[in-house]
Amino acid sequence: MCLSIPSQVVELHPEDGSVTVDTLGVKRTVSCHLLDEPLEIGDYVLIHIGFVMNKIDKASALESLELYREIVQKLEAEEHA
Repeated sequence: MCLSIPSQVVELHPEDGSVTVDTLGVKRTVSCHLLDEPLEIGDYVLIHIGFVMNKIDKASALESLELYREIVQKLEAEEHA
């Protein structure tokens, strides 16, 4: 099973079919060759092994990101207990 954290598109690179995304503060460039629909800056996507797999709505993305942040906070609290 693969866990994909929602990532926000921050740059478009139409010349090579890629975008730069921000995943919890980490930026990286990923391919859009497996996605049929166009992306815009600000869109949220799910990525697998360097490819955008699908676009997701903002509300779902923000909800997922909040859950990830809560998980990280709980894990960090356990480490320091």
